[in-house]
Amino acid sequence: MNFKGILLRMGILVWAVLPAGCAEEQDFDQYQDLNVTPTVEASMLYVEAPERIINQITDISFVQQTFNFDAFAENFVAERVLDGVVTYELENTTSKPLDIRFEYLDDADNVLDTETFAVPAAPTAVLRREVAYGGMGNRSIDIIRNTSAIRLSAANLGDNTSVSSIPDPKVILRSSAKFRIRLK
Repeated sequence: MNFKGILLRMGILVWAVLPAGCAEEQDFDQYQDLNVTPTVEASMLYVEAPERIINQITDISFVQQTFNFDAFAENFVAERVLDGVVTYELENTTSKPLDIRFEYLDDADNVLDTETFAVPAAPTAVLRREVAYGGMGNRSIDIIRNTSAIRLSAANLGDNTSVSSIPDPKVILRSSAKFRIRLK
């Protein structure tokens, strides 16, 4: 046998053994072992009320409005939300002390949860509060799962004539949420 014949036989043998020795059966059921829990963050509410508007309203409440909140209306999300935090930021540059209330409502307008803030007149720092739901939080995640609306109420605890010396005085209310959602 010549050298070319030996190389040809060895090449055939390597090609015959190589696929069996290096390839293993593929497991496409790995999805079952996959554990993905992304964190989703979004703005919830943003409201501005200039002091001139607050001064024009003579009853005790200058804002009371209900906002539709269907973020968790889809069963896919409602069934998979694990835990999270709602962050509130309130900034008051008006001359008015304020009482501000966020209420989470279900489909039947039942109050599921309330967060209340006593906001002093300007000058004040931005008031920031984080409220945890589910997991290690002190509030049930079911509150978030069942919320379909948010009612915002704000009461002027001052007068209707004073004006802040700060330029463009207003109250700004912001809220955002950051929640972990199990994808599977």
